[in-house]
Amino acid sequence: MGSMMETLSPRCYCSHSLTSAEGWKHNITSLKMSFSVFSYESLVHAVSGAVGSVTAMSVFFPLDTARLRLQVDENRKAQSTPAILAEIVKEEGLLAPYRGWFPVICSLCCSNFVYFYCFHGLKASWLKGKQSAPSTDLIIGIAAGVVNVLLTTPLWVVNTRLKLQGSKFRNADIRPTNYSGILDAFAQIIRCEGVGALWNGTLTSLLLVLNPAIQFMIYEALKRQLRRGVPRELSSVEVFIIGAVAKAVATTVTYPLQTIQSILRFGQFNESTDESKLLSSLRTIKCLLVNRVRKYGMLGLFKGLEAKLLQTVLTAALMFLLYEKIASCTFRVMGLSSNHYKKR
Repeated sequence: MGSMMETLSPRCYCSHSLTSAEGWKHNITSLKMSFSVFSYESLVHAVSGAVGSVTAMSVFFPLDTARLRLQVDENRKAQSTPAILAEIVKEEGLLAPYRGWFPVICSLCCSNFVYFYCFHGLKASWLKGKQSAPSTDLIIGIAAGVVNVLLTTPLWVVNTRLKLQGSKFRNADIRPTNYSGILDAFAQIIRCEGVGALWNGTLTSLLLVLNPAIQFMIYEALKRQLRRGVPRELSSVEVFIIGAVAKAVATTVTYPLQTIQSILRFGQFNESTDESKLLSSLRTIKCLLVNRVRKYGMLGLFKGLEAKLLQTVLTAALMFLLYEKIASCTFRVMGLSSNHYKKR
């Protein structure tokens, strides 16, 4: 019996040691994944993306104003972007193209901070230093987009209302609003329409996570192609061009849903309350798409696309340029530039 105990004890001890070692290994792996998501590197990407997007949007903001008017005001005749802006300035004053700038910038800053942080954090934890692929970038982009939509949709609903407040619409059915600011808009929407109204257009926004996902997939793929395996910093011209191409493709593919999203966020529609929220949202999206096609044909789904492409392509190209330069300078100061480019 004693000899059996002496024989079995080492085995039991080894088995216990292996189990403990595996447990520690699993814990260390989990901690590494956590640090990949909650890392200083992810924070640098998030801040760089937020600053780049805010700066770029501020420069091209009037173009976004023209795009939004064409999407929401169905009776406004589709014209060239300069003609729309000239009309707005003539009717509403010189500063009208910048109406709603502050809430949009606040929303954009929060939204891009969340998106860039999630995208690069999830990418670092998934790849663990390996080379990425377009399919991986697309999946991670969709995941980051879902998180971003659920967290920031209320901000976008409010900024859409504020941006269109005081506008002179051709459509007489549009009801005027009177918000004194961001907080007052939140309070009035909750009081008059309920908390759920702050998430108007969430379903279309969730469908539209494909937009930034496609954009980042194309951008990252073109970036890898230009480097051809050599870890180098791209030139400003290269970043600007691939940023513009990526955004142009993503915007054109998803534009009809963006139009519906703007209409839903504006809140000038009647939803059925006799069915579930999901079915009601799907039915509303279908009705808005069908009605637009009936009134204006298939091209009606792309009303304002010229203004949108002009604004979004230039904004995205400048945003990516600023983002890359800010991130590059920050990583260089940290002494991480060479390793950083190898990982990306």
